[in-house]
Amino acid sequence: MDQIVIIGLFIFLFSAALQGLTGFGFSILAVPLITLFISPKTAVPILLVYSMIINIVVLYSARKSINLKKIWILLVAGIISMPLGTHLLVIMDENILKIFIGSIILIFGILLLTGYRKQFKNDKLTMLPVGLLSGILGGSISISGPPIILFLSNRNVDKHTFRGNLAAYFFILNIFTVPVYYFNGLLTKEVWNYSLTFLPGLLIGVLVGTLLSHKIKDDHFKKLTLILLILMGIIAIISGLK
Repeated sequence: MDQIVIIGLFIFLFSAALQGLTGFGFSILAVPLITLFISPKTAVPILLVYSMIINIVVLYSARKSINLKKIWILLVAGIISMPLGTHLLVIMDENILKIFIGSIILIFGILLLTGYRKQFKNDKLTMLPVGLLSGILGGSISISGPPIILFLSNRNVDKHTFRGNLAAYFFILNIFTVPVYYFNGLLTKEVWNYSLTFLPGLLIGVLVGTLLSHKIKDDHFKKLTLILLILMGIIAIISGLK
C-alpha cells in the first residue's frame, strides 16, 4: 500500500505538471501509468475527480473566452454517449480495458504528433460523431479530450477561444459523468481514499507546471510530451496482453 501511495503521488505530480506546462495531457498520461498499479475501475473514477478540480481552475481563468454556441452539438453528443462508455467500464475485463486505453492513447498520440489536419465540409455534421466518440471515451477511460482537441485544432479559432471552449466542454461533461459513475457504483470508498491520498501530488504538480510554463519552449516540449504519450500507450497495451 505504501509503495502504491508513493508511486501514485509521483504519477499525479508529473501528470499535473504536464497539464500546467502544455495545457493538455493529464488524463492521457496518468491513466496508462496508474492502471499499472491500480485497477482501471478504481483509477478512472479518481481521474474524474481530479479532472474536475483541474477543469474548474482552467475554466475560471478562461471564462471570458467561452462560447458555448460553437460547441453545443459536441456537448449534447458527448453527454448522450457518456453513459455507454461508463457501461463499458463496468462490464469490460481489466486487461481488455488496458489494451483499449493504450490503443486510444497510441492512435491519438501519433495523430497529434504528426500534426494531423483535415478540413470538414460541414462542421456541425462532423460534431456529432466527434462528440459521441468523446463521450464514450470519457465515460469508459476518462480520456474524452483527444477527439475534441483534434477537431477544434482543425478549425480556425484563436488560442483563447480554443482553451475556453475546451475547458467548458470538459467541465460540463464531468458534471454529467459524476452521477452516472455514482449510480453504477464506481465512486467507492477506495476511490475517495485514494483521491485524498494522491491530492498533494496533483496540487504540487499543477503549481510547478504553471510556474515553469513560461520558461520552457512550448513547441519542443509538446513534441517530447507526445512521444512520451505514445510510449505510455505501448506500455499500457503490453500490460494488458500479459
